[in-house]
Amino acid sequence: QVQLVESGGGLVQPGGSLRLSCVASGSIFSINAMGWYRQAPGKQRELVATVTSGGSTVYAASVKGRFTISRDFAKNTVYLQMNSLKPEDTAAFYCNAVIRAITGRQYNYWGQGTQVTVSS
Repeated sequence: QVQLVESGGGLVQPGGSLRLSCVASGSIFSINAMGWYRQAPGKQRELVATVTSGGSTVYAASVKGRFTISRDFAKNTVYLQMNSLKPEDTAAFYCNAVIRAITGRQYNYWGQGTQVTVSS
């Protein structure tokens, strides 16, 4: 079993910054990719950004140029630096990980979520 623990959410004013962190622990042979998704009230969960073990990244169009995803897979950790935050970024942010077990099978895991609120 694998656990993902997010941290770094909170309340910030428009134009401000936050840095989210997510640490994976448990039965991890290797990490194929980690990323962040978000879900605002009344909306579907959406991709924010992902990063693979090779360093390839994907960003939602709405966050390009403002958010930066980075990883330290030696520490089973992914980060999301969020700058120039807007009220529409308000959401619960969820960490996601695609992890390969020692058996060779891949599994998809989710964290519990951390709330980001952008408001004056």
